Amino acid sequence: MEASAGMVAGSYRRNELVRIRHDSDSGPKPLKNLNGQTCQICGDSVGLTASGDVFVACNECAFPVCRPCYEYERKDGTQSCPQCKTRYKRHKGCPRVDGDEDEDDVDDLEDEFSYQGMGKARRHWQGDDVELSSSSRHESQMPIPLLTNGPQVSGEIPTPDTQSVRTTSGPLGPTEKNVQSSPYIDPRQPVPVRIVDPSKDLNSYGLGNVDWKERVEGWKLKQEKNMVHMSNRHSEGKGDIEGTGSNGEELQISFLLNRADDARQPLSRVVPIPSSHLTPYRVVIILRLIILGFFLQYRVTHPVKDAYPLWLISVICEIWFALSWILDQFPKWYPINRETYLDRLALRYDREGEPSQLAPVDVFVSTVDPMKEPPLITANTVLSILSVDYPVDKVSCYVSDDGSAMLTFESLSETAEFARKWVPFCKKHNIEPRAPEFYFAQKIDYLKDKIQPSFVKERRAMKREYEEFKVRINALVAKAQKMPEEGWTMQDGTPWPGNNPRDHPGMIQVFLGHSGGLDTDGNELPRLVYVSREKRPGFQHHKKAGAMNALIRVSAVLTNGAYLLNVDCDHYFNNSKAVKEAMCFMMDPAYGKKTCYVQFPQRFDGIDLHDRYANRNIVFFDINLKGLDGIQGPVYVGTGCCFNRQALYGYDPVLTEEDLEPNIVVKSCCGSRKKSKSGNKKYYDKKKGIKRTDSSVPMFNPEDIEDGYDDERSLLMSQRSLEKRFGQSPVFISATFMEQGGIPPSTNPATLLKEAIHVISCGYEDKTEWGKEIGWIYGSVTEDILTGFKMHARGWISVYCMPPRPAFKGSAPINLSDRLNQVLRWALGSIEILLSRHCPIWYGYNGKLRLLERLAYINTIVYPITSLPLLAYCVLPAFCLLTNKFIIPEISNFASMWFILLFCSIIATGILELRWSGVGLEDWWRNEQFWVIGGTSAHLFAVFQGLLKVLAGIDTNFTVTSKANDEDGDFAELYIFKWTALLIPPTTVLIVNLVGIVAGVSFAINSGYQSWGPLFGKLFFALWVVAHLYPFLKGLLGRQNRTPTIVIVWSILLASIFSLLWVRIDPFTSDSTKSASNGQCGINC
Repeated sequence: MEASAGMVAGSYRRNELVRIRHDSDSGPKPLKNLNGQTCQICGDSVGLTASGDVFVACNECAFPVCRPCYEYERKDGTQSCPQCKTRYKRHKGCPRVDGDEDEDDVDDLEDEFSYQGMGKARRHWQGDDVELSSSSRHESQMPIPLLTNGPQVSGEIPTPDTQSVRTTSGPLGPTEKNVQSSPYIDPRQPVPVRIVDPSKDLNSYGLGNVDWKERVEGWKLKQEKNMVHMSNRHSEGKGDIEGTGSNGEELQISFLLNRADDARQPLSRVVPIPSSHLTPYRVVIILRLIILGFFLQYRVTHPVKDAYPLWLISVICEIWFALSWILDQFPKWYPINRETYLDRLALRYDREGEPSQLAPVDVFVSTVDPMKEPPLITANTVLSILSVDYPVDKVSCYVSDDGSAMLTFESLSETAEFARKWVPFCKKHNIEPRAPEFYFAQKIDYLKDKIQPSFVKERRAMKREYEEFKVRINALVAKAQKMPEEGWTMQDGTPWPGNNPRDHPGMIQVFLGHSGGLDTDGNELPRLVYVSREKRPGFQHHKKAGAMNALIRVSAVLTNGAYLLNVDCDHYFNNSKAVKEAMCFMMDPAYGKKTCYVQFPQRFDGIDLHDRYANRNIVFFDINLKGLDGIQGPVYVGTGCCFNRQALYGYDPVLTEEDLEPNIVVKSCCGSRKKSKSGNKKYYDKKKGIKRTDSSVPMFNPEDIEDGYDDERSLLMSQRSLEKRFGQSPVFISATFMEQGGIPPSTNPATLLKEAIHVISCGYEDKTEWGKEIGWIYGSVTEDILTGFKMHARGWISVYCMPPRPAFKGSAPINLSDRLNQVLRWALGSIEILLSRHCPIWYGYNGKLRLLERLAYINTIVYPITSLPLLAYCVLPAFCLLTNKFIIPEISNFASMWFILLFCSIIATGILELRWSGVGLEDWWRNEQFWVIGGTSAHLFAVFQGLLKVLAGIDTNFTVTSKANDEDGDFAELYIFKWTALLIPPTTVLIVNLVGIVAGVSFAINSGYQSWGPLFGKLFFALWVVAHLYPFLKGLLGRQNRTPTIVIVWSILLASIFSLLWVRIDPFTSDSTKSASNGQCGINC
């Protein structure tokens, strides 16, 4: 499908397929012939054998290699096939090498490559599944009219040229046009599945694997080196030739060798934190754990008899805080930093003058409501993606509009037009960032490092173009404020298919591509695809997770990038090399095959200078995730993350034998695990004794595998089990086997459009494993935590990448109400996971999830429960002041030592943590403050809402966080006040403590000097609570120091009720004491 071909809308269940806004173009380009018999090492012809047959080097996979390269590989190489890793057998007439003694002299090539026999075998295993595949899809047997007739686009949706399409809505009937002759594969037929031999390196099938490329490069360098040596011997004694001579040849050899060494160097490295920082930090953690044990022992064994309820509540809270600290602290035991080498990546995969070997990447942008997520912000994100520093034919941008808003569609159309001017400007002058709104808003010297005289003039013209673009977007927003009664209508008069956001067909529009997607300089642009999945009443659509899974499928059908990168609509590319930064890990031979995703930290624009509500989350991103990176990798945070597509498909990682060893904690507790017989079958080939370190077989259930197959020699998945897992789309299923990305060569171009609509239909995921084992996992509004946890439980690792220039930047809600609602959604998602079958406390005990990584995941789901003891602990100081009681008895000097040591260890841990992480003291303190604010408000509500949802089935609506443009001045949103019930609990806690402070001080003044000593301990805890809630108090007051009356009334009312009720009950005074006090003489006695 081309960029100018118009929108495609359709419903698979209703058999509707409609194209809107058709533009006619020229005929198609001929397809490239991919059937040449050329040596994949030297590029020469493969050649023929003595009998006249095509020379076949490998009897297993028939990888095309000529006879000279075959003999060289046997003599000086690894003696195995570059593709399937099978050891080369000796052909007749070839010299023997070591290892040939154990082989037979006869090479059975004729029987090995009997394609007729293979066809029979394939028909045998397909069996009844052919009927199942054709009948279960309920599709029409009539040919489907094509939706475009323009020139084909490489890698997009090519179509034959002689068919046209009706532009009217409704089911399309058959056509009788002739179709261009080309290999046709019936989509109703099952996808041919290759028999995989598990004794080989399963992950190495395919021409594009990294090991094969490295060996090819090594072979070429050896040939160049041999040629140089030959020229040296030939010219020996003849002097220098044209000034090159022996010195020039030595320099050439040195250059080639250095280049070869650089190409084989790792693409990244771990930068360990200095031991002078980590060792004291770990020592203090151990000491703090010991001190905490003695402290809790003292607290439990020394109750306060005259305030027993207060003492009991405080001890329970302190024990829970201790457990929470352990869950939070020990996953930070081994923090690391990482460094990437972009020059080595370019030398290995992206050399100048050669076709780029970088992997294709599909970038996902998700949006729902253009009124809460302004189209201008989404447009800036898309523009930054289209102008990334990456080969244009390797990048595709998919925008998911889950609200089916015509405003989003029209603004994306305007964005595509502006991108034709913006992208060449960015690449010509190498500007950063490449989001125009934020580039032009920079208050820096934009002439720094700019040497082209035309830059100032072009920048001024581009700024004017962008301002005109903003005006057009603002006009679209103003027009969309009120929907007409008859619904929205497109520019050609066609009704907008998504007028009903809950009942509309699937929609796809390719705005940019190879043809029809050229910039003003005539260069190609990355693909830009608009996608709105089908929605119908009665179907569960699973919110953002369902939209992301729809993007996985439609991108696999159209472009099938090997890697996926997802960002929120308000997170733009701040670093144009962010994709290359991720590829330094994904395409690294040591990391790539076992890395499920590369997570980048979130950085934000538009936050007030002092970050009142800890919107930056610096402690989480710069301390917690760094610590996890040294274990099994950071958790997935929902945006700014590059995925391995195979990991999202539920495949096993490629693990080395070292990865399969138990971690040091398991070793120390349980000893080393002995390899069982089944384990040997899985990871070793007993016949050849070759260690298997690669495994790309999907994690299918045992019942999904057909009976009667020998696990020792083959693992074959039937068409039925594939459809049960991935859904009933042969094109998509075949794409899942393309590990290096790209469209399967057997795909019929005429079916791509139909399949693209099919895979985003609302019923596609029924009775499949989507959302259960594949893709983004369902069951929580925070699908990010659940998705990352499932991958780590399978044994994958993740990587935390923090380039010097932040990769992505976004916007965050800086006013109090929106910030609390955002935290409420996160906490609610954690509670949902806690009460689900995927809870890390009891899920995934298969030996692949490391202990400290499990502790980190447990911490991410139980932290909202801390709100209950936290709320009680924040109210205790006020009750102590009002009743003149205390939670701690009179202590001796020895007992006071534990209190002092505990506070010293807490301070020391914080200081040393800031030292190795580089986090500032102010950021750390803001994080501590908002932990109390969120714990007494949003986390508390999340606990009760989660219980209601699970136990009573009362669902909670997903609230999209507003992204403001800050048009009323710097940080104007900070002072906006929005009423929400989340404000009541912390306001009540604040007032109760202030009342308690006043009451305690008044009592001390009236009671004399001796009452001031016990008062200090109570005042310290009360002031500790007030200090942590101080930002909340400032948020209530606002800029004009005005607080809504309802907040003040409710808070004072609740505080007064609790205080009067406590005084009236007086639970700490016995009846005899009350009687004695009532019988005492007064002042006139």
